[in-house]
This record gives sequence, structure tokens and C-alpha cells, in this order.
Amino acid sequence: MTLVRISNNKTLKGHKAIIFSTVEPPQAQIDAIQKQFPDLTIKTFIQPWGAPLDPSFEEEEWRDTTVLLTATLLPKPEQAPHLQYVQLTSAGANHLIKDPLFTDTKIPFSTANGVHGGILGYGSIGRQTARLSKALGLDVHAYTLHPRNTPESRRDDSYTPPGLGDPEGEFPSKWFSGGSKEEIHQFLDSGLDILVISVPLTDKTKGLISKPEFEILGKKGTFLINIARGPIVDTDDLIEALNSETIKGAALDVTDPEPLPDQHPLWSAKNVTITPHISAASSFYYTRLLDIFRLNLERLSQGRNDFINKVNRKEGY
Repeated sequence: MTLVRISNNKTLKGHKAIIFSTVEPPQAQIDAIQKQFPDLTIKTFIQPWGAPLDPSFEEEEWRDTTVLLTATLLPKPEQAPHLQYVQLTSAGANHLIKDPLFTDTKIPFSTANGVHGGILGYGSIGRQTARLSKALGLDVHAYTLHPRNTPESRRDDSYTPPGLGDPEGEFPSKWFSGGSKEEIHQFLDSGLDILVISVPLTDKTKGLISKPEFEILGKKGTFLINIARGPIVDTDDLIEALNSETIKGAALDVTDPEPLPDQHPLWSAKNVTITPHISAASSFYYTRLLDIFRLNLERLSQGRNDFINKVNRKEGY
């Protein structure tokens, strides 16, 4: 597949966007996007999360599509030969990284990251958690995969709504980094009362928190919060840590497996609160998502490829 970009196409003439939305998107924002890019063709379809493509959707629609906003539905690479940019409705891309459109092409994918104690993963979600934590008087420790040793490296270039997050990386009193077990353990052993997990799910982070990590957290009796993805935490080891009171408790918006079966032992574990993967739910979600979409359309109209929240194919997020 060859991507052809034209610089300074301010009206996005010749471009077509397909929007698959799980709910009716804010029409005022769709109208604003249309006004800013008057030659852009926009087609919107209501598509429940994970549902198969509606039979009424004609395959020929893909042929001239250049922009796609979607939760889970992707075309085969050969179906959409002119596709130039995919905007995901989720903060993570783990559910699509094995799709041929992701693995076999160089089409940019962007996430909705930013639509939305110790913080394991200091991206947009982690930074907003830090803002709220500081307001409550907590001392914040941050962990990132890559070092953040300079003010420039601590800045966040992903999407952040005005007045939210920590764009300059100013809130943590301590920064930890590195992908080795020893480096992660150093962070976990820094005296955390609360651990918030907000890292993306990748091959490197699957099972990141298991029995050895719970033993470290047990020194302080840490309370665990997981708003990322269930498989980052080993469920059996979590249940053991809860029932033995190694940790004080857990608040889980995500689980492994998910959805959690009715008779699963995690339901009856001590001091656990489980919510049905709704921590991203907000009346502003699609407003902010479409703002990311609009900003990236601006970059597309300028012939740029440095999209906001662009997924790193090597890292998987």
C-alpha cells in the first residue's frame, strides 16, 4: 500500500472520513469539522463495540476512504488502498496490534489517550491522576519505561485538555524508569500507600504485577488501583494478596478475564471493588475524542505525519 500525501490541502479536497461511533457523536463538532474542512466527505455509522460490521455497510465504501475513526472495526489493507490515518476511540491499541492493517502497513494509528500515590505509567491518564492526587495532598512517585532526566523529557506531547493533566511533568517528587524487574521493584519499594496502574498492555507489561511484586507492596500494605488492562496483573496472585491481606485492597476497573464470570473467586476476595471497565466514561469523552480527530486532520491537511497520540508500532502503544 502506497500513501500519497499532498501538502497544504487545507480543505482536505479528495479526502473521505468514515466514523464508526458507539454512540451518536456530538453533531455540533461534526459540523465544526465539516466547516473547517469543507471538501472533506464525512460518513458516520453507529457501531456497538465489538459488534460485526452491519450488513448494510457496503464494502465499496472502503475504496476511497482516507481517514477512519473506529473502536474495533478495521478494513483489510487491500479494501482501503487510500487510507492515510486511523483514529482509535480507545486510549490503548492492544486489541488491534495483530490486525493486518496495523502489522502489514505503515498507516498511522492514533489513540484517544488523554480523554479521560505511585503511578505506574506516566502518560496522559497517569498525569491527570497525579493532578488529582496532588490536590488531595499526596506525594506522587512516577514510573515510566524510558528515563525522564531533563525538563524537556518530562513534557507530555500527547493530547491534554486545557487545565488537566501534568503537561510539564511537574507533579512527581520522584521519577523512576527502566524496563527491568530490578528497576520496577525499586519503584514499588519506594514506600507507596497507593499504586495506580495506567500502563498500556503490551508483551512487556503482561503479568507485570505478580507474586514478587505483591510481596514488595506488602511491606507498606499498598492499596492497588488498576484502570489500565486486566492482564497487567496476575489475577491468581492478586486474589492471594487480597485474601492474605498482603495488600490493603484493590479497586479494579479492569480484570482478567473480562468480563469476569459470575462465580469467579475474585468477586469474593477481601477488600476489592470491581467496576465494569467504565473509568473512561464521561459526558466529555466524544467531545475530546473529536478534538483529537480535528487536530490530526489539521496535520493531515498540512501534509504532516506527526499525529497526536500516534501509536509506536515497535512499543505497541
